[in-house]
Amino acid sequence: MTAPLDVLVVGAGPTGLALATQLRACETPFRIVDRSLDRARESRAPAIQPRTLEMLSAFGVADDLVERGSTAVRLHLHLPRRVLRVPVFDVGCDDTPYPFLLFLPQSETEAALTAHLAERDVTVERGTELLGAAPEGEYVTCRLRRSDGTEETVRARYVVGCDGAHSTVRARAGIAFEGYAYPQTFLLADLEADGLEQGAAHTYLTAAGLLFFFPLGTPATWRMIAMQPPGAPGGEVTLELLQRIADDWTPDKPSLHDPVWMTSFRIHNRGATHYRKGPFFLAGDAAHIHSPAGGQGMNTGIQDALNLGWKLAHVCRGAAPEELLETYEAERAPVGHGVRRLTDRAFTVGTSGHPALRLARTRLAPHLAPLLLRATGARARLFRTVSELGIHYRSGPASATGPQRPRQGPRAGDRLPDTPAGLQRRIAGPGYHLLLTGPAHHWPQDLPLGERHGLLSVHRLGTRSPWPGVTQALVRPDGYVGHLARGTDLTALRAYVDRWLPAS
Repeated sequence: MTAPLDVLVVGAGPTGLALATQLRACETPFRIVDRSLDRARESRAPAIQPRTLEMLSAFGVADDLVERGSTAVRLHLHLPRRVLRVPVFDVGCDDTPYPFLLFLPQSETEAALTAHLAERDVTVERGTELLGAAPEGEYVTCRLRRSDGTEETVRARYVVGCDGAHSTVRARAGIAFEGYAYPQTFLLADLEADGLEQGAAHTYLTAAGLLFFFPLGTPATWRMIAMQPPGAPGGEVTLELLQRIADDWTPDKPSLHDPVWMTSFRIHNRGATHYRKGPFFLAGDAAHIHSPAGGQGMNTGIQDALNLGWKLAHVCRGAAPEELLETYEAERAPVGHGVRRLTDRAFTVGTSGHPALRLARTRLAPHLAPLLLRATGARARLFRTVSELGIHYRSGPASATGPQRPRQGPRAGDRLPDTPAGLQRRIAGPGYHLLLTGPAHHWPQDLPLGERHGLLSVHRLGTRSPWPGVTQALVRPDGYVGHLARGTDLTALRAYVDRWLPAS
């Protein structure tokens, strides 16, 4: 039996790879396994949101993703008798270095993360399946089987299930996965489509339902998603069926050809009743699955991983109490619930056969949509939600405000916004970052905070910061403000640090 691990990551999709990336940055002993022999070659999730790029930029991955993908994308909303050309993220995203939706096939996202890990001597153990996992004392005893039939027993302090909707880890932990399946069947294909304007995502809102064409670039120019028409034969998806849908549902009648892959699928809305049970954790599709509306699924999973990874690393290092791990579910479960609720509403409006909703899609939408899109405030709120820049943990147990709260700027639990000087990149790193604002003479050179396992850095921002006046803000490793207070009294800050990052 090999030496015990701190963490065993099960599943090497985007969620597991993101978790591995953070654990490696924190120098935490771990292994990552996946029963598939190879990474995904299909495009699957085609878009990366601004907040996900922000969080991955801390590891030097975001620039590679942007270079591989396409940012010059517009949204063409095809309504009955009119087409609306909708600017994407033109408002509500002025505090991020990534004010765009990045279109990139999931296969490329996985390739970039895998290459990043390989450069840091991390091997993704593919063709390795988790057969069993049983807590024994302070470790979980895990039985692994490789593709050649050989088996191995591994002990790990924690096991994280990033292994999708049919999660083995979730089953071994005995965590329920509750929800329902939608009645509609969807068709998906990556293919060529002549006659569509390039550089735009095309959404067709019809009485029958929704039809999408997303620009991919690779492995094909377009990703097509459509509801299966009533009466269409089940079984294998054919190019002829997809062409018939395109002819019937669009005035453009694009010519479809050269499909790379085609499939049908059902959409579920389900969530794990807990994100943690003892030494077991769930992230990504193992914790929540939902409609792809809004491009939230993969992004939510990656952000699950980057919320959990540093917490596991700090606890395993002895730099934080076990209590820190309880904040994972407290913070991420509400996010997962919110995404499931949001996507369910959007999906129902777009696909329901109810006469009132069919009428809304065909009669009301052409008149109301232009008015709503001209309302920049409403559009900014929508983009803030879809981009996931608005996610916060204000009510979470690891968010605290001192006796005096700044009157303006982000609150405790909010993400740290970027500044023209590139504040987010300046503080990238695996530890906490204490930001001191206001004139320099207000702050002593030596702060009475003690040694904190080398995980606390101090940055003196002067008057150029997200907060006016003299402010102290402690930013967590995932880029969220943990503690915030106005003035120079550090009593509340010391109490916060003593709780979550005790002196070494």
